[in-house]
Amino acid sequence: MSLFKRGETWWVRFTAPNGRRIRQSARTTDKRLAQEYEDTLKARLWREIQLGEKPRRTWQEAVVQWLREKQHKADIRQDRSKLRWLDSHLANHYLDEIDRETVFEIGETKRLESSPTTANRYLALIRSILRIARDEWEWLDHIPRVKLYPEPRRRVRWLTHQQAARLLTELPTHLADLATFTLATGLRQRNASFLRWEQVDLRRGMAWVHADESKSGKAIVVPLNDDALEVLRRRHGEHPDYVFTYNGAPVARTTTKAWYKALDRAGISDFRWHDLRHTWASWHVQAGTSLQELQELGGWSCQEMVLRYAHLGGEHLKRASRRIEGTNLAQDARQDHLRLIASR
Repeated sequence: MSLFKRGETWWVRFTAPNGRRIRQSARTTDKRLAQEYEDTLKARLWREIQLGEKPRRTWQEAVVQWLREKQHKADIRQDRSKLRWLDSHLANHYLDEIDRETVFEIGETKRLESSPTTANRYLALIRSILRIARDEWEWLDHIPRVKLYPEPRRRVRWLTHQQAARLLTELPTHLADLATFTLATGLRQRNASFLRWEQVDLRRGMAWVHADESKSGKAIVVPLNDDALEVLRRRHGEHPDYVFTYNGAPVARTTTKAWYKALDRAGISDFRWHDLRHTWASWHVQAGTSLQELQELGGWSCQEMVLRYAHLGGEHLKRASRRIEGTNLAQDARQDHLRLIASR
């Protein structure tokens, strides 16, 4: 019998025209629907094998292929988390069934659940997978246009030196050390959390992030100032492999209850762990570090990413403005005005 049950769910089992044995779930407890599913599947396989039609691919097949090809991505963990959420919306879809309305509904669900910015991250992932399915895998001929939501321009959130010092005193030791190191080096959370001693040279005062661990895909050299070196010397010997640990394991999670309680006690609001990196960059620009130097220090792939900090500097513009000092424009204009009045 080609239809059979596993628990309450019906499954189909038959041999395709090319001899391939098919055995898969019909994803229904209704026998009539399971029979329709089997008939449709048999007809589709016949057309693919006998007429050479392009096989229909599922969203789940695309996800598996995507993860296989993108496992080198620095943020692949975030992709996996997003794909788990998307699974409840797209798991039963063929790729050619994902149309603009389907994508719009997913975007609206996530927007209402969180924010337009977060929804855009999910929509961008759907768009990337559909594009590669069309352009590289040739699984699709057409894909829907995925429109992103307008995002509010978020100002750069950073702390003053006094606020940072207050926060560090409120954090538990393992988070305080990691936060201090981040404020001294600007490293992204994951790069700092999983920093190994083999990536540190205390004698030379240097550390480095390997290319496969960097968001930009390029190796990053990390000069260690005295603040960073002090933290490393204090941590030296705590763990044979990792620099920053808690209970014998890397400090993988930083935005914990301890983090939020410390923020509250320090009187700091609207502040994420990643804003420590913004703080580091802001301090650099205010101290006179050029944007080109900042780009290299921070491991950004393009200067556009550091332009958000440009307004915090301005010393070079102040010097430029002084080049026409001495023209006394305001005083000359006032004297001309007084002469005009006297002549009347």
